[in-house]
Amino acid sequence: MPYTPDLDRLLTPGARFTDQHGGYLIEVHPVGDIVLPTGQVVGCDPLVCPEAEPFTVTVPPGRHSARAWVAVVLREDAEVDRRVAALELVVSAEPTIRWEPAVAGDQDIATLGADDYFGYGVDAGVGTLADPTALAVLESWDSDRVEEVFIPTELPSSPVPGLISAVLDEASGANVVTVSTGWGDGCYGTWIGRAADGRVTSFVTDFMVVPE
Repeated sequence: MPYTPDLDRLLTPGARFTDQHGGYLIEVHPVGDIVLPTGQVVGCDPLVCPEAEPFTVTVPPGRHSARAWVAVVLREDAEVDRRVAALELVVSAEPTIRWEPAVAGDQDIATLGADDYFGYGVDAGVGTLADPTALAVLESWDSDRVEEVFIPTELPSSPVPGLISAVLDEASGANVVTVSTGWGDGCYGTWIGRAADGRVTSFVTDFMVVPE
């Protein structure tokens, strides 16, 4: 079986983790709705690769809530930092009973080794789960406009590092919500939760902040 993080533990408000550097306390924060006019979901660094392929699993088109799972970094029980541990697109309130890797394009889970996973590359320190409709608009923007909206000189105050939300396609309302990706650039996998009846409950990108 390919690598799957312990998402049930990670996605628990108040969960605590420790490693040699200190402790981590998990908080959950709503980050608004993500509008998916096509029902397709793309996980990517939208500032570097908005043309990324959507995952093969789709969801009902429309407006879905999203939340950021934030790891408060503790040293001697005092907050010294906060990092986004995961970004979740919530599709259904049904309990998740299993997780599977999200794949895009012609990716094949059968080709993965025990510790392997498919992920998207991050070079601008941000990630999103968005509809291709919104990302196609972002792809057409020039760098000045991208910078003005998504790399402001002063980030809005939020308990979620790097949180910015902007509607890119006025006609459909398709938007892009960005958060900072864990400790920064890297390669981050997304997993799909399913309910007992097989329906999709959520998409979760794990930014690999907390220790296994």
